[in-house]
Amino acid sequence: QVQLVESGGGLLQAGGSLRLSCAASGLTFSGYAMGWFRQAPGKEREFVAAISRSGGITYYANSVKGRFTISRDNAKNTVCLQMNSLKPEDTAVYYCAAKGVGGPGNVPSQYNYWGQGTQVTVSS
Repeated sequence: QVQLVESGGGLLQAGGSLRLSCAASGLTFSGYAMGWFRQAPGKEREFVAAISRSGGITYYANSVKGRFTISRDNAKNTVCLQMNSLKPEDTAVYYCAAKGVGGPGNVPSQYNYWGQGTQVTVSS
């Protein structure tokens, strides 16, 4: 049974930082590209960042480029999202996801497995 469990969300003021983690089990972690997505109330789920199987390729949504960093540790089966200079518009539930075919992608339907999400709330 595949499980992706996010942690690290919280409530903070604009300009602050958070580090989200996602622990994976039940799959060969190094065989999956990983992504982070987010969904704000009343909005569709949107791409945030993705990383290749080896960690050598990353890419980001324009809205977070330069502020967020995705990383992974295949020995620990974890993927992290370091979020700096947070803005109120970053408020959302953040989800990690695993993609078994191809490289890192930005389309939710390309991903096979999803976590339950962790709430990030940024106040102004």
